Amino acid sequence: MTVPNPETEKVHIAILGSTGSIGTQALEVIKAQESNFVVEVLTAGSNADLLIKQALEFNPNAVVIGDKQHYTKVKEALSSTDIKVFAGSESIAQIVEMDTIDTVLAAIVGYAGLESTLSAIKAGKQIALANKETLVVAGEIVTQLAKEKGVNIYPVDSEHSAIFQCLAGEFYNPIEKIYLTASGGPFRGKDKAFLAQVKKEQALKHPNWEMGAKITIDSASLMNKGLEVIEAKWLFNLKHEQIDVIVHPQSIVHSIVQFTDGSMKAQMGLPDMKLPIQYALGYPKRLKSDFPRFDFMKYPQLSFEQADTKTFRNLALAFSAMEKGGNSACVLNAANEIAVSAFLNDKIGFLNMSDIIEECLQKITFIKKPSYDDYVQTDSETRQLASLLIK
Repeated sequence: MTVPNPETEKVHIAILGSTGSIGTQALEVIKAQESNFVVEVLTAGSNADLLIKQALEFNPNAVVIGDKQHYTKVKEALSSTDIKVFAGSESIAQIVEMDTIDTVLAAIVGYAGLESTLSAIKAGKQIALANKETLVVAGEIVTQLAKEKGVNIYPVDSEHSAIFQCLAGEFYNPIEKIYLTASGGPFRGKDKAFLAQVKKEQALKHPNWEMGAKITIDSASLMNKGLEVIEAKWLFNLKHEQIDVIVHPQSIVHSIVQFTDGSMKAQMGLPDMKLPIQYALGYPKRLKSDFPRFDFMKYPQLSFEQADTKTFRNLALAFSAMEKGGNSACVLNAANEIAVSAFLNDKIGFLNMSDIIEECLQKITFIKKPSYDDYVQTDSETRQLASLLIK
């Protein structure tokens, strides 16, 4: 498969979820690197206004609005251009098959991003993966399909990008262990009594990163790190005992790889998602950027702590689901998406999210070797159960 070289020819990119946090930052990267990248396709869920604005600025070949009721609005707004307009989730899954697309940035939040990512892999597109739930839910199917199609999956999450960067030149050297770093979120060091009183406004104030609401809540509950643990297992073909999490409040060391000789590599940098986005889109080249540079004098001390899995039970539940395998991680993800939505809508408390996830893991039927249809069914059943538990 021929992969465009960002130094000699422009890479044509489809951004799935262009109006979200990763999508908007990716467009900033592309704007700054217009000699290397071209926006071929933009898709959004329901944010028609921002999608229209982005389309008018970047002039893609096509756009897709997931929510069909906004189709007419988008179509009319872009009627003076040559941009093709489509609507519906099925169109998002189909648009990635376009011959003119080289790389698909999968940035749709949650389980909703699975179908389109699978479609892109089937079409032989290179994947820049920002949607960790794709591998959490169906990691075995996704990685096997990518292998069959000769598709590379380049991680966009800062932690997985860090591991990917640390492994450059180490292809034949086995990994002994990886350490994913976590900031600890806004509630690092707090106890359950404090967390029981937490409101969404507090949980949405992350100390280091600017992210969307769902991922910010996941970070506060450490579920985000739990999902990243499962994603890392599939991305780097690891066993559960080879993955650990350490809390690093400064968010400068993004992750660490330990090799069988005891040597360790860490990737460092300021907490800025544009850097791992650019690395994934431009790989294997490191493209020159004007991103802010790290100053050691501003960070005279870097500290590390053990993660508190007794207080932040979501991380422990994620490790358990990863070890059990089968459809367990699919249950974990679906229950968490419902629980986070309920918390953001003031229907449940912060600690109740873990209760709902744990009960779903106990009650949903375990399938050791799930098919794609099994994952779809598991996701649906888990959402129904979680919704009932909230009521």
